[in-house]
Amino acid sequence: MNRPPMTLSEELKCLICLDLFTDPVSTPCGHNFCKSCLNQCWNNSQTYRCPFCKAHFKKRPDLKINTALRPVLELFREKSGLSKSEVLCDFCDDIKKKAQKMCLVCQSSYCETHLEPHHRVAHLRKHKLIDPGANLEKYICQKHEKPLELFCRNDQTCVCLLCAVTNHRDHNTVAVEEESRVRRPHLRKMKTDVQQMIQDRMKRIQDIRHLAKLSKKASEKEKADSIKLFTDLIRSIERCQSELLEMMEQKQKAAEKQAEELIKELEQEITELKRRDTELEQLSHTEDHLRFLQIYPSLIRPPCTSSCAEISISDTQLSVEPLRKALVHLQQTLDEKLSRTVLERIQQHAVDVTLDPDTAYPNLVLSDDGKQVTSKDIKHKLPNNPERFDYCPCVLAHEGFSSGRFYFEVQVKGMTDWDLGVARESINRKGIITAIPEAGYWIVVLRNGNNYLAEVHTEAHFDVLPFHEKRREEL
Repeated sequence: MNRPPMTLSEELKCLICLDLFTDPVSTPCGHNFCKSCLNQCWNNSQTYRCPFCKAHFKKRPDLKINTALRPVLELFREKSGLSKSEVLCDFCDDIKKKAQKMCLVCQSSYCETHLEPHHRVAHLRKHKLIDPGANLEKYICQKHEKPLELFCRNDQTCVCLLCAVTNHRDHNTVAVEEESRVRRPHLRKMKTDVQQMIQDRMKRIQDIRHLAKLSKKASEKEKADSIKLFTDLIRSIERCQSELLEMMEQKQKAAEKQAEELIKELEQEITELKRRDTELEQLSHTEDHLRFLQIYPSLIRPPCTSSCAEISISDTQLSVEPLRKALVHLQQTLDEKLSRTVLERIQQHAVDVTLDPDTAYPNLVLSDDGKQVTSKDIKHKLPNNPERFDYCPCVLAHEGFSSGRFYFEVQVKGMTDWDLGVARESINRKGIITAIPEAGYWIVVLRNGNNYLAEVHTEAHFDVLPFHEKRREEL
């Protein structure tokens, strides 16, 4: 009968205590046990056999912690929600005491009593002691199963003594304690830097949340303005539609009344003409010459015709001119409201810009309030500080920003050539300047009075609005 496969929890249990492994070790025959359980079993016996398969060993095997199985065990405990087992002394016979330290060289755990030789015996005092609950895998060389006692400065990694005389033989290796002492003074600065980075990021988070809040407010206002705009537009359309329908109905009624009057007059004329036709027929057969001469003059007179005998198509046809005028009016209303809405939305990001005299080219003259700049033929003697442009007639503003939306107005009345935009603070300000995005400039330029060019890309976006006199009055 085949034995059913073991579950992971069964694979991770000691075959002696039937509990999860504590410091698992492997026998030469490949079976795993708690180190303390196996030591206790062999301490009470003159022979050394595997407790499971009974394999006999001529000499007591040197037990080493199974560094491959231990992390699997820790992961299983973590996933299963089990608390970490208390590490016990490997050398207590009857009642196991809690281990105080673990020796990396001996790879054994010691209670306070059995740890005493490591404090007293000379060669044992050189052994490396760590907390018993620490992950042994992090302290042991996985290749040579020796303590990681040295630090290789060439490869920036911890190595054991065997590594130092083999793969790292020509490298600069020092004791881990010495390297730790060298690096420890840097911790304070690193901690300060990390704390500053934390504060910077927290400030950035606050700024982003504030910007998101402002953006949400602006979006809600923009949405409300749009709804109001289109509501007004719909009302205007409905009002014009009502007026057009009423006008068309009045025109239709007038045309119908005119047609009825025309038909009535024409019917009366037809009756009169039929009467005359009868008289003419009778007169053509009479022999009474005197009667013929008396009636004849009245019959040859042209019949009286209606003033409405002819009716113009333009009088009955519905005119489309009112509709065209209404549509033109609607288009003008829509353009005005849209322009006003866009301008109001952009003006929410208005900033007060003041020119910085320390950056101005020597030929430029700034007003006392820093709001105006003019170009003169005389080059003023000014200190050539690093912020000042020394070749191109440029000037920057005091105000700066790293992100967001900003609106400002610049009057360039009468100027046929100008450059306007934003630039990085780190731009080159000396010598010939090529104002392109790659050099840190995002600008709009005018040349020859009517040729516009924009030097921008995805990092910046400009809404350039012409400042007409009409718009000035609206503001």
